[in-house]
Amino acid sequence: MESKKSKKTCDQCGADDAVVHLTQIVSNEMTTSHLCEKCAAVKGVEGIGGPPNFPLTGFLAQLTDTPDSEGSPEALGPCSFCGLTFEDFRKTGRLGCPHCYTTYESYLRGLLRRVHGSTQHVGKVYLPPDPAASEVEKQVEVLRHKLQRAVDSEDFERAAGLRDKIRGMEPAGTDSTP
Repeated sequence: MESKKSKKTCDQCGADDAVVHLTQIVSNEMTTSHLCEKCAAVKGVEGIGGPPNFPLTGFLAQLTDTPDSEGSPEALGPCSFCGLTFEDFRKTGRLGCPHCYTTYESYLRGLLRRVHGSTQHVGKVYLPPDPAASEVEKQVEVLRHKLQRAVDSEDFERAAGLRDKIRGMEPAGTDSTP
């Protein structure tokens, strides 16, 4: 039995075979377009005939070509614990063990300085949400319930006052009151 692989045609022009499958997510809606090279280029999708992706290992090799300290890292020899050479690190982009950090410290510091701008990790600090903001949200929720009861009982003056109070408490652009 012979299996046939079905080829998709371009969704845009319908003439050529689709070689680019573009998936877009907008407002939690996913759409997939199957495009030929010409239609993909018209839509601004790059990389079809361009240069291949620049691999991490090549990037690391370029960055480690000019070490900060005297001598070459190869002169230090392999890591005394795992045997990884600096050339192996350049090729794979991975260190072999925690001892490699000590063995190649001066070169790794230079690499980190060039990539991150510093050798000291600064990181991001987690800030919990503003407790005052959550209190305001609770108050707005209570006012919405009161507003709904006022509308249900046809007390429109009270409802208008509650609506205005809610609008004054909510940030701009988040008004969801009737």
